Amino acid sequence: MPEQNADETNSVETLNVKPTIVPCSHCDTTEKSEPVNEEIEDEELRKLLVPKIEDLPLSPPSAVESNFVTYFAPDFMKPGHDQYVHRHANGLCIIGLATTHVAFKDEGGVSSVDFNVGKSDRSGIKVTGKRKKNAQHFESNTALCKVCTNDASYIVRCCVKGSLLEVNDRLIKQPELLNSSADREGYIAIIMPKPADWVKVKATLLGAEEYRELRKDML
Repeated sequence: MPEQNADETNSVETLNVKPTIVPCSHCDTTEKSEPVNEEIEDEELRKLLVPKIEDLPLSPPSAVESNFVTYFAPDFMKPGHDQYVHRHANGLCIIGLATTHVAFKDEGGVSSVDFNVGKSDRSGIKVTGKRKKNAQHFESNTALCKVCTNDASYIVRCCVKGSLLEVNDRLIKQPELLNSSADREGYIAIIMPKPADWVKVKATLLGAEEYRELRKDML
């Protein structure tokens, strides 16, 4: 049998060896997975930015709902005298008649508003400057105005102890604002309570959910 020389042996072995693929150190193997990761991130972001249709309210929130927290004082001083307190983050409290106030049950609703109660005409109060000069300080049971219907009259009170900054004197000439938008243009007054006084009065008020549950037969 003829002998093979060393060169021939090496060439045969080389032909029988299966090639091994070694990944290149300069190749980025993560490139293929990046689009997948981006798709996942985009989907998560979309879920955060685009809510489900079934989670959306039937109507967009009003300016009051967006900027204020609403509390209620049902039967304040007398049965049926339901009032609201819209509280802003800066502490200001807007006072008005809740939709369940007894005045709205009378035929024709509110027909007039009179701020001449107590010892002074509340509509004559003029507060000026950052320190709210000339602001009068009232108790929660102090009368703000009197609203009248064709059959009766009702005293509207502060509900909150604090400084009276403004009354809505538009109601003198436009009392119908109470009937159409008591929680917005038909508000009664704006009061600034001290933080300590607010903490005390807040404990006596109802939140929106509690109020709706209490007056569910009237709403």
